[in-house]
Amino acid sequence: MRSRLEEARVGRLATADAKGRPHVVPITFAVDADALYFAVDAKPKRSTDLKRLRNIAANPAVSVLVDHYEDDWERLWWVRVDGTARVVADPAQADSALALLAAKYEQYRGTPPPGPVVRVDIGRISGWSSA
Repeated sequence: MRSRLEEARVGRLATADAKGRPHVVPITFAVDADALYFAVDAKPKRSTDLKRLRNIAANPAVSVLVDHYEDDWERLWWVRVDGTARVVADPAQADSALALLAAKYEQYRGTPPPGPVVRVDIGRISGWSSA
């Protein structure tokens, strides 16, 4: 499960607001030891006041899901990370996370995400595979 998580190119971040209303968005991410990092990148957004960040501030419990689908259902799998998220305040930690993201995604090498950077402290990794 760990290697599938680390190799996955995209995940789905699930957050919930203070009233428990869910919100799911795709993210790019990198894993380092017991943490998963993602950053708000420069792709166009409707606002810089992102719901995912407001939700994390109100309710830091999050899940990230990565999965693989094929019509051959014997090759299906998914991995879910459950953890606690926070915006990274320490510039050195943010720079380290951005370096991890740039190492994984060529698009970030020339134009690093402007941030903020979010750290998810991994509390649990679960998953399933048909194989």
